[in-house]
Amino acid sequence: MAEFQLIERYFSGLSGTRQDVALGVGDDCALLEAPPGMRLAMTMDTLIAGRHFLPDVAPRALGHKVLAVNLSDLAAMGARPAWALLSISLPAIDHEWLSAFSAGFSALAAEHDVALVGGDTCQGHMSITLQLTGFVEPGRALRRSTARPGDKIYVTGTLGDAALALKRLLADEDPGDLRQRLEQPCPRIAEGRALSGAGATSCIDLSDGLVADLGHICQQSGCAARILLERIPMSAQVREYVSVTGDFALAVAGGDDYELCFTLPAGEAPPDGVEAACIGEMLPGQGVELLDARSRALPLPRGWEHFA
Repeated sequence: MAEFQLIERYFSGLSGTRQDVALGVGDDCALLEAPPGMRLAMTMDTLIAGRHFLPDVAPRALGHKVLAVNLSDLAAMGARPAWALLSISLPAIDHEWLSAFSAGFSALAAEHDVALVGGDTCQGHMSITLQLTGFVEPGRALRRSTARPGDKIYVTGTLGDAALALKRLLADEDPGDLRQRLEQPCPRIAEGRALSGAGATSCIDLSDGLVADLGHICQQSGCAARILLERIPMSAQVREYVSVTGDFALAVAGGDDYELCFTLPAGEAPPDGVEAACIGEMLPGQGVELLDARSRALPLPRGWEHFA
């Protein structure tokens, strides 16, 4: 099977039914109609076998995650997803793998009304790049640079599940239901949209770990952050692990959570539909401070950073 036959068989049917796609997969470029009065929010991520996912990951789960990590970026900006471009490098054509991968991608794309409008395929080491475009109303985009001292810090969901799942997989242990948090994260699109219209002062998605990603808000907003370990939401499995081992790094620096960390002015609660825990506050100064139950400063584990 040649490249264009592969594209036709596994990816041409993922263009969806969006009315703003004048021309999708199959030509040199896609032709798209941007809605008047909206700003484009664009993001792109690359996932490399052995670096971002285990080589034996289920292809349906990988198809989901490739799209989910980009949707999470749009969620952090309060944007509504629309169009995707997919570039995939494969060592060889595996029809069973491709069928499952495209099914996983397609299911999540349909859930969020995403149209695949183009991309590229080539032979080589397995690597997948997705570019995703969404829309956001002028003045409603959530930013990293607009937190203020006195704001309260919140996170959605629970942290550390994906990191604990990976730790167990690498030790040849069964991660149980935590595996889904690692391989099929749930992007918080609805929460991001709600926050963008409810006065959130900043937002970021947690891909590299709470300490690292909250540190980006601190740096770009010119503030410091103080968070309390006992307030960080954890699943029963992660909380038990931390209690037994004393290792809290998974929850604050493990990465791959794809939850939202956001700030709100003091006295304001998260909007309806956004379940989140308040874990601390923004302060004058710089950097992130992590305190234990006795208000003692804890050493900060390092989050993920390429080339560090």
